[in-house]
Amino acid sequence: MRFNPNFLDEIRARLPVSQVVGRKVALKKAGREYRGLSPFKTEKSPSFFVNDQKGFYHCFASGEHGDIFTFLMKTEGLEFPEAVERLAQEAGVPMPKQPERNVADEDQRDRLYRLLEASAAFFEESLRSGLGAEARRYIEKRGLQHETVRAFRLGFAPNSRTALTAHLKGKGFSLADMASAGMLIAGSDIPEPYDRFRNRVMFPILDLKGRVIAFGGRALEKDVPAKYLNSPETPLFHKGHTLFNAARARSAAHDKNRVIVVEGYMDVVALAEGGFAESVAPLGTALTEDQVKLLWRFAPEPTLCFDGDSAGRKAADRAVEVALPWLKPGHSLGFAFLPDGLDPDDLIRQQGAAAMSDALSKARPLVDVLWDRELRAAPSDTPEQRAALEARLFALVGTIQDATVRSHYQRELRDRLYQLGRNRFPRPMAGLPTGRQGGGIAQASYARPVAAPDWKARDRARLNGPERRFTKKNNAPELVNASPELAGHMQSVLPREALIMKTLLNHPWLIDEHSEAIAVIEFSSQPLTALRDEILAVHARQNSLDRASLGTQLSKSGVAKVVDLVARTITHISDRFAEPDASATDVEAAWNHILALHQRQDALGRALKAAEEAWYRDCTEEAETHLLDIKRQIAREASMDQMDTEIDQPADDTPIVKRAG
Repeated sequence: MRFNPNFLDEIRARLPVSQVVGRKVALKKAGREYRGLSPFKTEKSPSFFVNDQKGFYHCFASGEHGDIFTFLMKTEGLEFPEAVERLAQEAGVPMPKQPERNVADEDQRDRLYRLLEASAAFFEESLRSGLGAEARRYIEKRGLQHETVRAFRLGFAPNSRTALTAHLKGKGFSLADMASAGMLIAGSDIPEPYDRFRNRVMFPILDLKGRVIAFGGRALEKDVPAKYLNSPETPLFHKGHTLFNAARARSAAHDKNRVIVVEGYMDVVALAEGGFAESVAPLGTALTEDQVKLLWRFAPEPTLCFDGDSAGRKAADRAVEVALPWLKPGHSLGFAFLPDGLDPDDLIRQQGAAAMSDALSKARPLVDVLWDRELRAAPSDTPEQRAALEARLFALVGTIQDATVRSHYQRELRDRLYQLGRNRFPRPMAGLPTGRQGGGIAQASYARPVAAPDWKARDRARLNGPERRFTKKNNAPELVNASPELAGHMQSVLPREALIMKTLLNHPWLIDEHSEAIAVIEFSSQPLTALRDEILAVHARQNSLDRASLGTQLSKSGVAKVVDLVARTITHISDRFAEPDASATDVEAAWNHILALHQRQDALGRALKAAEEAWYRDCTEEAETHLLDIKRQIAREASMDQMDTEIDQPADDTPIVKRAG
């Protein structure tokens, strides 16, 4: 649904960012802003800032930035319409009218929601009654606390064919609605409709808004066709789109940046009681692609828990196939295998929550599970068998839709295949002579396998040319011409990066107009990245900085040494705009120019990486031509930098050095 910008602005005007954010982050006033610890990344010093006047928050630790709607989406996994509805209700702003819908369908959905809520209340009451004694004993045997039973709204379906039907009739619901909601088994071949759930411990299944949409029931009798029974597909419930406990787990998952996926309802309940509130379960089916996408709304790398037996391995293999096509940068699955014969419920009851935490800490990435699966599928001792292994792996990886992730998987698996081949060279056979025997002809020695040729190194040499040793005259142009102290402290600093930071230190007024552009600059040097982040943090605490006040603030931080080293870098004649006495007009013009050059250089670097991957992957003439073209572009830029440097040098090649401060 699209929302009118004026409607969204009205919500923003009524709800300060600090009010919405303050429910999850302890904020302290800092000038005209608020600051606190990042809700997106673990940290000890606050780098998260909220500005009510500007209507946004910014996290320097993670780079997250947004308004009140974005904050709810990021911290609670809400979709944009959900966040708007939640905040509109809080702000007292009426939601816009929905487009006309089928009134009959809407009325039926409303009746089904009410019917299922009435059913949940009936099951809860039945558990507390005399009829629920056996169910209560089962729950107590599982060690569940009363608070947990209430939180999950566990109930009991009496051992009667008509108990629920009679109750719902008394509430005014029709048999047709009971059947539509999945609570009644009826049909033309069934003379008398009857309750679907009988003599079972009941688990309500909720949608993301916390409304009851279905049930799962655990049989109390041993000799029944189905130990667990779920509601059928209904207008409200689709098994492949829903997860048990999703509504309750969502907030905890975002707080911990983790969501745990287990097999059954009781596993989820036991985990929640053991301190793992971020646990969910599929609904009697293997994990579906829609459920994987839903999990990624909770956390970028959900952890799937499986038994360590063969059945658990097969279930993990199926999950790999389901998830592979939908992998995207930063989003994958982890796989935790529990001790044989133990599910999460058993593990926590027998060994405690610490054992579960230990199992989760050993979760393996998806690529490992994929690799192990194909290694188990067939032998890989000979070149032909390894070729078959490669074909299987790359057929699976070929289903990944995201080109970047697919490329990284292909590179990772090629490396593993290469290592697999190297590790399987022949070893000495028993009794086989090695070396010379009595002055005769030298025998073949198997004592040390010959290393496989490094084809990639050969190819790189063909594309890159021979190695060069850099001297003062042919020094790599991408390395900063820096003071010895800086060169020792920060290796391989790009000259533009050092110049950018020096300009900011001497002209902090640039931050007022360019803060967002500065926040996303990619630095190749970690110390410069840390310095940039600290400068922005100081600016967020105290707007309109001058050079002296910025220097004072930075001298008290952990980047003071980097500040000193950057300030003492060599400045060429053409870079005088970075010096404190440069005019604002010259600084502004040069700043825009150098930032554009840096962005161009960064883009070329990314293009080079992509071209190299394409060439290594495809080895086609077109890929090689494209790679060489990008290398020529980079060489041209580097030579221009070098020319600028040489033009600025005096005739005796002695660098001009201006020490700041």
